[in-house]
Amino acid sequence: MKRRNFLQTAAAAGTAASLPFFLNGMPLQTMAKSALFSNVNPDNDKVLVLIQLIGGNDGLNTIIPLDQYAGLAQVRGNIMIPEQNVLSLTDTVGVHPGLSVLRALYEEGKAGVVQAVGYPNQNRSHFRSMDIWNSGSGAEETWSTGWLGRYLDSYYDGYPEGYPNEEHPHPFAITMGGNVSETCQGWAANYSLTVFDPFSLNPLLEGEGGALPDTPYGDELAFLRHSIAQTNAYGEVITEAANLGANTVVYPETSRLARQLKNVALLISGGLQTKVFVVSLGGFDTHANQVLEDGPLGGEHAQLLKAVSQAMTSFQQDLVNLGLEDRVLSMTFSEFGRRIRSNASFGTDHGTAAPLMLFGACVNPQVLGENPEIDGQIGNSEGIPMQYDFRDVYGSILLDWFEVEESQVRSLLYDDFTYLPILNTCESVVSDTEQATPELSVETFPNPCQSGFTLSFQCQRVHVRITLFDAVGAVVRQLAARTLPPGRHRIEVDMSKQPAGAYFVRLQMGQQIQTKRVVKLG
Repeated sequence: MKRRNFLQTAAAAGTAASLPFFLNGMPLQTMAKSALFSNVNPDNDKVLVLIQLIGGNDGLNTIIPLDQYAGLAQVRGNIMIPEQNVLSLTDTVGVHPGLSVLRALYEEGKAGVVQAVGYPNQNRSHFRSMDIWNSGSGAEETWSTGWLGRYLDSYYDGYPEGYPNEEHPHPFAITMGGNVSETCQGWAANYSLTVFDPFSLNPLLEGEGGALPDTPYGDELAFLRHSIAQTNAYGEVITEAANLGANTVVYPETSRLARQLKNVALLISGGLQTKVFVVSLGGFDTHANQVLEDGPLGGEHAQLLKAVSQAMTSFQQDLVNLGLEDRVLSMTFSEFGRRIRSNASFGTDHGTAAPLMLFGACVNPQVLGENPEIDGQIGNSEGIPMQYDFRDVYGSILLDWFEVEESQVRSLLYDDFTYLPILNTCESVVSDTEQATPELSVETFPNPCQSGFTLSFQCQRVHVRITLFDAVGAVVRQLAARTLPPGRHRIEVDMSKQPAGAYFVRLQMGQQIQTKRVVKLG
């Protein structure tokens, strides 16, 4: 009997009972999750590849604002890329020369950028910020599940009991490396398996069966037996897919990221039906030696971006050759960006928002969002202000890629979800909140200010949300969150109780977002 058949039989006989798990004191195995989320469709053949850039990628040296070079020269002149070496994406946006794959795929209509992605009240701790990105929670909340784990929970009742089975014999998610990704943590178990080499998945010793005592020890032993049998069963189908699959290009052998992506393409081509793969590349915490002292085109960051470029070039060409590019969407993410000002060690310190990149034949080839405003008055602690909430990126992928209903996206992420048109050539699911909005024209005056300033903007009848942030991304207060009539509006913003320094006003009108920097004088 195959191990996956054994698991199905054992679950039916009740011999693989798992330990109870609790959320706010409620036993989760008793919850009818399918009744809560009835419209999720994870049975399409789409695959999401998450590329984690560990450490906090410097967005300003990755996606470069060409129209802000004068300001860049004043605040990060010791690390900035010479303008003549920048690869242009648009008239005002360029990319680091080490990341040539982005421009190449952008020109083919297979890559896009979302500017200044982050979350309100940015936490600049690596661990806490990554918890937030993995879970999809707000900065003030701590969630024990991952955003993709909740998505999978909403469809696969009872997991991990009874899985794999004849209907679902393949692992739902795979992390390439030694630790399962917390993005895939469900209520009762993590949906992700770790894989280093799909050809060397040695089965774990399952031991002898037999009756179990009706004690906590018996429950734990049952859980352990089930976990081992489940891992071995999944290992069988992974190895089978690896043997059936093939790569069509030569990947850089010295690159860890390239080896991970090579195995992803191999397994998909071999028929593995896994929906989520998580790969990673560390080293982006570039406090020092981000560039070489005698040359900004060298250094640690350039090598990291070159590794990403080479790996993605091979991966995307492999997918094309294998006829898989329409099925695979890849997305980078990192816990935060870096500060705008460089430091004296030819590096950058922990910042706020950063650009996010997407690759694939179904990506909208665009640079979504505006360049930040940069001048010589930037404070030492300032990071790039958030334009787009990362949860809106997640939700838009769930909506358009995995065909999740918008109401379910709000349940899985947050009530204020705003659809972003980041996918284009696939059949798009249009959000019922998507409305055509005019170009934003936002003015702040006087700026700099002393006791306050006026925010002026034009809008049609649409819901408007205006938030004031401080220089490190913390929410100072909500200025407006309501539907306004058409016309020009002015809002007087009292700054008399705020300390001197830089602030950011973020105005969101439908899908359009603009962030303005305001300075209060002492």
